[in-house]
Amino acid sequence: MFGRFNKTLRGMLDSRDWVYLLSLLVPLVFYNLALKAAGVAAQEEVGGTFEALSLIRSDLLFNAGYAAFWIGLFSVARSGIPRGFVVVIFHVVSLLVVAISTTAHQYFQSTGSTLDYSVVVFYLGTLGEVRDIIASEAPWYVWIVLSVALLYVILGPWLVTRVVSRRIVRRDPGDVTGFRVGAAGVCLISVGLVSFSLVPGTADANQSFSLSPPVNVLVSGVKSPTTADLTTEKASRVAVSLKDARLETTPQTERRNVVLIHLESVRERSTDPYNPDANTTPFLDELADQSLLVERAYTTTPHTSKALTSLNCGIYPHPETDIYEAEPDGVPVRCLPEMLEEQGYNSMVFQAAIGKFEDRPQLVENFGYDGFIGVEDMDKTGFERAGYLGYEDDIMLEPSRNWLEENGDEGPFLTSYVTITPHHEWLAPDRYGLRDYGVEDPFNRYLNTVHYVDFFVKNLIQQYKDLGLYEDTIFVIYGDHGEGFAEHGVRGHDNVIHEEGLRVPLIIHDPQRWQDGAVISPDYPVNHMDIPPTILDLLNYRLVGGTYPGASALDVPEERTLFFNCRPDLLCMASTRGYEKYIYHYGKQPEEFYDLRKDPLEKNNLAPEMSEEALAERREELIEWRARSVATFDEAQEKTEAQ
Repeated sequence: MFGRFNKTLRGMLDSRDWVYLLSLLVPLVFYNLALKAAGVAAQEEVGGTFEALSLIRSDLLFNAGYAAFWIGLFSVARSGIPRGFVVVIFHVVSLLVVAISTTAHQYFQSTGSTLDYSVVVFYLGTLGEVRDIIASEAPWYVWIVLSVALLYVILGPWLVTRVVSRRIVRRDPGDVTGFRVGAAGVCLISVGLVSFSLVPGTADANQSFSLSPPVNVLVSGVKSPTTADLTTEKASRVAVSLKDARLETTPQTERRNVVLIHLESVRERSTDPYNPDANTTPFLDELADQSLLVERAYTTTPHTSKALTSLNCGIYPHPETDIYEAEPDGVPVRCLPEMLEEQGYNSMVFQAAIGKFEDRPQLVENFGYDGFIGVEDMDKTGFERAGYLGYEDDIMLEPSRNWLEENGDEGPFLTSYVTITPHHEWLAPDRYGLRDYGVEDPFNRYLNTVHYVDFFVKNLIQQYKDLGLYEDTIFVIYGDHGEGFAEHGVRGHDNVIHEEGLRVPLIIHDPQRWQDGAVISPDYPVNHMDIPPTILDLLNYRLVGGTYPGASALDVPEERTLFFNCRPDLLCMASTRGYEKYIYHYGKQPEEFYDLRKDPLEKNNLAPEMSEEALAERREELIEWRARSVATFDEAQEKTEAQ
């Protein structure tokens, strides 16, 4: 029986074809499996051999099916144009498989997330902007390994076959009809193997990881909902609009300066006012004792440009991945800077990062700011790089002083300072010394960058004191989003939907209020959309012609639902209602539900204990919210085009 099987295999392809095929298939299979095995070994929660095999099962099936498919196809296309076509496709597809497997491995190592279709589309579409990010995340040896692997896929089989060709004697296959039938059978077997590889090897949160990378990209592209699938008739028109909103003075109106201090990538649990053991931000801790401290503050989307939209305009940003807000006329409402300008306010944005990234000058112009000064226009002498996006934040102090000296006495103003030092890659400038926080890098470097930005805030407020502007200025100090360090297996911020990615510090410092300190209880959660109505409340302006969907932090309702979105879009979104938090992963991972009062670190997922009806209600609520957010932008665009 074995001899008959061996004869069938030898008859399907001649010896040189076997050498050509196996010289690529064998290394490719071992390469893919080695990458997956390394990823499984790096996961601390994998509990034994059986679970490890369940995570690699899809890879075994896919690679076996992949090899069988090409053996069968080469057996059918033996010569001529069909053979040439099959050879070309064989190399192209193998290049694609190697590239996906390598990228998926490195992406998982860097972020803790699996590479799916939406992520591939996002990075391909923004390659020009994110290439520095990719380069910083991938060590030099990864590029060498990938280059060698791709080069071997292109030339390896030809070279190996050429070297051993002198020892190979081609045989006339004779009547190949029976062997072609066998080849068709091998192809069918390959289809079966690949089909079985589409089923995750686990039912827990690792189900996407348990799929072979090429399979996961394929499945997520086919099975995931599209943006069209998430439309709903209930959101066909926007109930609340700020398109025609404006400000009116009242007898209590105070024309005071407003300063927005943007703490890039700073999460609340890594700052002293929220965590006395953090030992990172002693100045903020001291300042909080003389300020209004919001104990439970959130971003809307853990991404800077999206967060800036919420806190300047008071709306949820566009949920899709592209920065629509930075396109000309891309903001569908009148934002706070524009409305304050009509009340005689000057405004300026200072940024320690490069402006070209996500077209920040156009974004802040859409908000209504008078001007933008990015790091390109600042003197870099004596300042350290903070990463691929910019320089340490103190670089903004001199341009700020120059602008304030020219404009500070001409009337009220709105200024915004966008820091960058705590952003990945956390180079941790040592201007104020570096600390050992007793944790491993890169978390130790991150905490040092948070410590650095504390000095920047101190220096900036001192500048306002030195210029005589402090007493008449309201300072709003906020984190744009948090940062994940694998607390839930995920690193970074765009895709971190748990509290470490969403919870941010929020301190409102007014030298004329709260000298003894005040707090807003965690029973009254606040998000970035609440900042514009809070500022108007502090200045005693009346908003007419529109209504903010958020609320002033001075009068936040206890019972309301807050919504959050991931980036790239269609990856995850969440909502909180009181202390109840629901997370939806678009079917890519099981749903999650937490009681944040009892479980603030989200350790105990209660979703398996909930009824399907309760989960469906929260899921539909999220989908309707997402559709309303899209409709806010679409309706405004329709009105603009009609004018």
